[in-house]
Amino acid sequence: MTQATPSTSSTGLIALDWGTTSLRAYRFDADGRVADKRALPWGIMNLPPAEDGADTSAASSLAGFRRALQAACGDWLRDFPATPLIAAGMVGSKQGWREAPYLDVPLAVSDVGNTLTVVDTGFGVPLHIVPGLLQRSALPNVMRGEETQVAGILDQLQVDDILIGLPGTHSKWVHVRGKRIEHFDTFMTGEMYAVLSNHSILGRTMQRDGAADAEDDAAFVRGALVAKSPDGRAGMLSNIFGSRTLGLTGELSPRAQAHYLSGLLIGHEIAALVATTDGVRQQRIALIGDDALCERYRQALALYDLTKVEIAAAATEHGLWKLALHAGLVSSSPRTPRK
Repeated sequence: MTQATPSTSSTGLIALDWGTTSLRAYRFDADGRVADKRALPWGIMNLPPAEDGADTSAASSLAGFRRALQAACGDWLRDFPATPLIAAGMVGSKQGWREAPYLDVPLAVSDVGNTLTVVDTGFGVPLHIVPGLLQRSALPNVMRGEETQVAGILDQLQVDDILIGLPGTHSKWVHVRGKRIEHFDTFMTGEMYAVLSNHSILGRTMQRDGAADAEDDAAFVRGALVAKSPDGRAGMLSNIFGSRTLGLTGELSPRAQAHYLSGLLIGHEIAALVATTDGVRQQRIALIGDDALCERYRQALALYDLTKVEIAAAATEHGLWKLALHAGLVSSSPRTPRK
């Protein structure tokens, strides 16, 4: 377990949500409120280059992480010295600054903050990286970053048992019981949509620009209902071709085809979730992610009579503070972080 002396400055914690394509930095006050935040494009696969841009060595890669950290919060580190620094996300992957080994599921959410990987940043304060989670089985499952959002949702909603959905490129469904992460599933729904609409024949007749309208909502629901229909038994690999044929026969406009495909993929995801989760209709459900995407998921869940659904906000901020508290990096229980 990593311990640090809690900061007595007006800044209690500097925290990073460091993913593949983006870096978000948060400065918390001593009460756990977000006093400042920033977003930069310096994800782990797009680090700021050296001025000459020529050195591609491993040492240069490490320097790239330092440059990104300097860009994100160098002034905070200077103005608030000795403030604890924590990061979650792909920064702890094999391609990150340093690999933070996975922790095995099931485990208590409070245990996630007890095993942080420490990195010398070169700025006089160490970086504490949150580990990812590994579910061992015939088909192993992993997450990095979502565990922090789960910790944040549990703290924000003050619940012990909940099903948490994290829609996105690789959607996650996390089963929490007694504040323990018992099981989670991954669906590559967002990535499948991007691949099919951009790199397959399905996208040749689609139009994906402009604001959503009533036709788009109807097309989404039509697609989401396929998994519940007799046709859905043929499986997603068969069903997806319908997004093209319904366009060829004039039943879906080019704009509607994209929304239909989105609904079809999300509908199959929800159908699988329902089929594999005991008592899911009695389960409290929370969603965290892009607001528009969460609303689409809420629509799809309602088609399966899953209506006890709420959309959580600021889960990452809550989670970063909560894990820092579990690790002993901060000492005060947070009030509600605010933007």
